Amino acid sequence: MTAHDSLLSPTPGKTAARAEARTRLKPIADDKEMLRAAVELTRDIAQARPGYYWPDMLVSALVGYAGLAGAILLASPALAVLCAVISVLALYRALLFIHELTHIHRDALPGFRFAWNLLVGIPLLTPSFMYENVHTLHHARTRYGTIEDPEYLPLALMKPWSLPVFLLTAILLPPALLLRSAVLVPLGAVVPPVRKIVWERVSALSINPAFRRRPPEGEFRKMVFWQELGASLWAFALVASVFAFGWRPLLIALGVVAVVAVLNQIRTLVAHLWENEGEQMTVTAQYLDSVNVPPPGFVAELWAPVGLRYHALHHLLPSMPYHSLPECHRRISAQLGADCTYSRASYPGLLPLVGRLARSTMRLR
Repeated sequence: MTAHDSLLSPTPGKTAARAEARTRLKPIADDKEMLRAAVELTRDIAQARPGYYWPDMLVSALVGYAGLAGAILLASPALAVLCAVISVLALYRALLFIHELTHIHRDALPGFRFAWNLLVGIPLLTPSFMYENVHTLHHARTRYGTIEDPEYLPLALMKPWSLPVFLLTAILLPPALLLRSAVLVPLGAVVPPVRKIVWERVSALSINPAFRRRPPEGEFRKMVFWQELGASLWAFALVASVFAFGWRPLLIALGVVAVVAVLNQIRTLVAHLWENEGEQMTVTAQYLDSVNVPPPGFVAELWAPVGLRYHALHHLLPSMPYHSLPECHRRISAQLGADCTYSRASYPGLLPLVGRLARSTMRLR
């Protein structure tokens, strides 16, 4: 029995909870009016605009690194902590542009992928290949919520301790990424079996432990090579920095990135309801298993930036650029009204969503 099977093993109350989830999700037919409205009302704003992407990413990265420098260099603990908080929020926003890179057309923003990798992806040891050709599997209609979905676990049907474990594992991500790029990737370059394991199991930003990544091909393989080379060289530099500057700067940087990883894990925790247990779902069922946290309120823009507060809407319109999602939401809501399928994916905030998920797991004890 695998750990995944253990988490889902039958217990008193679990069968009823699974049946309830199936009732909500599996029999749902596609709401054709909603799907049609989503496409027809938003065609004119579906173009990625450089005037949004470039300044947003560049300023986020600049503020993030400036905050990190302050956290390392400032003598005042209060100011250093403040800089660290600013760095976390700014680098988190800059990092989440990796999500946009997986969806925008390769010719839409010339140079943006290269610049993002140079400024954000490689310095944070998460080059874009770790998400590209992975995240799109999550959007495949026949894969979403199944064992072939790299970004899905039926968390709502797991045991209560699975949620804190899911969050705490994010703390280990920065040292794991450093180990991957500084040790495992170079070792894999000379030991093919190691290279195969590293690629299949630790080269994708996924949460499904059963996911195995297929070998890269064609132009993507060349891109992977250069990004891996850059990440490994940067990892060597980080390790070498300890001998020049001591452990403190590296530990602070790893701490900031660890908080970024935990924040992203929290966002992931509430991106879906996680109530599907492997069955194929209609597009509408996938939408209703996903989450929008629309305005009013600005806090969601901090923990779900770059359009991710509209995650359910993103599953209806995966290629829609992040800057257009607020207007898409406004148009669709106005067209379909308050009492419609579309409105059922909207939730008031982070805490109610976490509470809902926790209560679901508690019913499975």
